[in-house]
Amino acid sequence: MTVGATLKTLAEQLARGDVSSEELTRDAIARIRASDPDLNAFITVTEEAALVAARDADATRADGNAGPLTGIPIAHKDIFCTEGIRTSCGSHMLANFVSPYDATVVSKLKAAGTVMTGKTNMDEFAMGSSNETSFFGPVRNPWNHEYVPGGSSGGSAAAIAAGMVPAATGTDTGGSIRQPAAFCGITGLKPTYGRVSRYGMVAFASSLDQGGPMARSAEDLAPMLSVMAGFDPRDSTSVDRALDNYEAALALEPAGVRIGLPRQYFDGIKDKRITDAIDSVRVELERQGAHVQEVSLDHTELAVPAYYVIASAECSTNLSRYDGVRYGHRCADPRDIEDLYLRSRDEGFGTEVKRRILTGTFALSVGYFDAYYLKAQQVRRLIRDDFLRAFEQVDVLLTPTTPTPAFKLGEKLTDPVEMYQQDVFTTPASLAGVPALAAPAGFADGLPVGFQLIGPHFEEGRLLAMADAWQRATDFHLREPAG
Repeated sequence: MTVGATLKTLAEQLARGDVSSEELTRDAIARIRASDPDLNAFITVTEEAALVAARDADATRADGNAGPLTGIPIAHKDIFCTEGIRTSCGSHMLANFVSPYDATVVSKLKAAGTVMTGKTNMDEFAMGSSNETSFFGPVRNPWNHEYVPGGSSGGSAAAIAAGMVPAATGTDTGGSIRQPAAFCGITGLKPTYGRVSRYGMVAFASSLDQGGPMARSAEDLAPMLSVMAGFDPRDSTSVDRALDNYEAALALEPAGVRIGLPRQYFDGIKDKRITDAIDSVRVELERQGAHVQEVSLDHTELAVPAYYVIASAECSTNLSRYDGVRYGHRCADPRDIEDLYLRSRDEGFGTEVKRRILTGTFALSVGYFDAYYLKAQQVRRLIRDDFLRAFEQVDVLLTPTTPTPAFKLGEKLTDPVEMYQQDVFTTPASLAGVPALAAPAGFADGLPVGFQLIGPHFEEGRLLAMADAWQRATDFHLREPAG
């Protein structure tokens, strides 16, 4: 397996019999063992189980029952429950938690014949934009080890960019698939809220969390999404709607597509390298027949504050279950029940998680609920309405993914407000529940720069097609970090 091999290439090699799944898996494990000490992209490596699954996949292929993903090595973000394997969420609180069941996403990909090589590192409970808040230490960007890979799905993004696996799962609450995809030079998709089951995906902010695929190209995301998406009766937020044929959607051409450039997404960008990269995408898609016009999303500047009130409030509620009684970390020799609660939570949670729990608890408290949480939900509706009006004029929006390329490890860790501003272009789509995709658009000082496509609800196929059209004309998604 070459470092930059796409999922499609590997699937074709498997189908021709050029390589077996066991060979691919052994190669992936070897790459993880060689590269991960420097990158820290994995929390758990499941070598023995992976080889068993690979042999099963080879047997399935020999029987003539192989699907598009049969035998492909992948990794799961360590927020998805995996039966018999540790699911830590990057936290001391769950450092020794072994799940008794698989998340729906995990079980679907397992049934499709994929081979899980391990669980990837992440910001603690998915709270962070740099993958520096993990109890297991920060992940490093494969393009430059002094820089962050983005968060919270930075482990998955780094593993793909470094050639350890061709694809992985991630979760996106306010940009946690898209931002690390942009920072690491890969492609990632946040589907429409409710399109991918949340069952078995440990909750951060229940009205925002959404699982999605990460890979090198939009072409690779299509078969991953086809397996991951779909209605799940075990998830009350799952949408009962027929699936599109995402692989067939890749044939859609940009000709005649109306692309909107939201003015508010470009007004405040100080880094010309970002706007130049986005402009190159615009020029190429126009060359292929797309029509571009400016649109306005009037409430964009309110997205970050509204997001952090809502997300913190929901995390405060969701993380209240970690009390040292039922499961998770429990302090030693508690004096009484109050001491048990206080010390278990103090020892189990990191600084950023505590900050968000306190913020959310305050926003939900008596006397402040209407002023903060209710007001944030009203702003959320205004942001959603902005998108609905925009999509009456255009078919898809083209925006930056982040205001800058990746930043240095530790650079923003002590300034949470500055860190939160990294999400300025990703949180609006999360608040509105619409699908959004990030893909590489170029490089700045050796670091990847990404662009973002945002579409109407359930238009993932259109986003994949537009990104694929760009990637057929360029090779940024195929470039590899040195070494």
